[in-house]
Amino acid sequence: MENNLSEREVNQYSPLTLAFLGDSVYEVLVRRKILMAANLPTAKLHNIKIRKVCAAYQSSAVDVILPLLSEKEEAVLKRGRNATGNTVPKHSNAVEYRRATALECLFGYLYLLNKNERIDELFQIIWDMEELVI
Repeated sequence: MENNLSEREVNQYSPLTLAFLGDSVYEVLVRRKILMAANLPTAKLHNIKIRKVCAAYQSSAVDVILPLLSEKEEAVLKRGRNATGNTVPKHSNAVEYRRATALECLFGYLYLLNKNERIDELFQIIWDMEELVI
């Protein structure tokens, strides 16, 4: 799907709106990567996916990619981190959840700008943080 939005237009979206989209972008990447690695029963695929999409893992990913981000990307990440949501899931703490939201915000931002190569580059770094155990 091709997006024809300018950077200015993308910056008009709230960080939580970008995170809403980025959550889906990130999860599709995780699911595709797992599926390409092995043809397993869906329950096993789901268990592997959960490890990669949880707030704790995404929070750790922020530390890994932060030194690699441009100034603009870092600014988007910070906007996402500072966004205020109403709830924090039971299986996470507020800091992890905000950092996970920041990562999702970045993925949503890059997606709307059609920066698919950059998304793939950052995602591969995040994926390689921990080898997939099947």
